[in-house]
Amino acid sequence: MARILIVDDSPTEMYKLTEMLEKNGHTVLKAENGANGVALAVQEKPDAVLMDIVMPGVNGFQATRQLSKNPETSHIPIIIVTTKDQETDKVWGKRQGASDYLVKPVEEDALIKVLDGVLKG
Repeated sequence: MARILIVDDSPTEMYKLTEMLEKNGHTVLKAENGANGVALAVQEKPDAVLMDIVMPGVNGFQATRQLSKNPETSHIPIIIVTTKDQETDKVWGKRQGASDYLVKPVEEDALIKVLDGVLKG
């Protein structure tokens, strides 16, 4: 299946998302903050990225913008996965280059459906 990079500073969320993805046959790469997530995406070229927003240092909006503006990673779909559920956050996330936006807690069915959608292009 696909190689998915999870960028999230919460060990609990990382665990939950990893379980869902691996159960559905995906390989998981992990980064605990935005800066490491950007570096790992450039290095590994995953098939998709699940990006948290609220993280220390480089936040998810900044990391999404960096990846979507970089010619090496601009083709990688980014799904924002966050607790921020305001419409302005969703609009801003899309403007930074995100392909989709999910609000935590994420249901497995919803995650896999959105992921399948962005992987198919």
